[in-house]
Amino acid sequence: MSPITVQQIRRYPVKSMGGEVLESVELTANGLVGDRAWAVRDDVRGQIVGAKGIAALMKFKACYVQPPAAGGSSPAEITFPDGARATTTDGNISARLCEALQHTVTLWPLVPAEDLDHYRRAPMQSGDLEGQLREVFARTPDEPLPDFSAFPPELFEFESPPGTYFDAYPLLLISQTSLDSLQRARPESRFDIRRFRPNFLLDVPGDSPDADGPFPELAWAGKRVRLGDAVLRMTLACPRCVMTTLPFDDLPKDPGVMRTLVKEASGNFGVCATIEQPGTVRVGDAVEVME
Repeated sequence: MSPITVQQIRRYPVKSMGGEVLESVELTANGLVGDRAWAVRDDVRGQIVGAKGIAALMKFKACYVQPPAAGGSSPAEITFPDGARATTTDGNISARLCEALQHTVTLWPLVPAEDLDHYRRAPMQSGDLEGQLREVFARTPDEPLPDFSAFPPELFEFESPPGTYFDAYPLLLISQTSLDSLQRARPESRFDIRRFRPNFLLDVPGDSPDADGPFPELAWAGKRVRLGDAVLRMTLACPRCVMTTLPFDDLPKDPGVMRTLVKEASGNFGVCATIEQPGTVRVGDAVEVME
């Protein structure tokens, strides 16, 4: 039997901006070193925001010029949609982002988890909670919303777990098999990995015992998985949102992406994970799915 292997490693220095492809990475208890170390705060609404709130963030890219430190927020370089560049520590970076986004924002490093107001969600803009959720998760009136009982309870009060800029969990894993399954289901769309923002893309050969079904990693929720020197705990199948349908780079706006996700995988794609044992992960490393 052919082993499952790590095909790609991806890191996103700034929440919701494009990221960088790596050959190896260190995993700590808080995820990939340097991942989601910065975020934009919507100063109109008064909360940390991603592309679910300001879609144009996906048209920016971010990378590290120097390897980031294991903790805190190391300086990263941001590439603007017009090709201009700046660093996250530039004194005028927030002003430049405001001009490019046509919205009042500030760029923030991670702040201590005890600063709860920094991470707190803003009050609802209207009383139509279901309508707002359908907009965020790009669901039509006849499609079910995700099962929110599976989310960490703090996310009902905070935009991210305090002390982090992750949506819910520090890692997301996707298999090439799953991407290929979606592409076959809807050939007219482009199921590009950039739409789904995983940390790890895995090669799951068809003769692997863990390759059952068109979306093999969805069956790993609740299991432990070894990647290289690290051990992960798979938490839940990842409910996808409107970000998977947005236009950026050479990818068009495509609501058909979500229609396919709902039809083929109940709106889920990829599996979220936490880190049980830190370690180094490299492209080509073997992946072992454990009970």
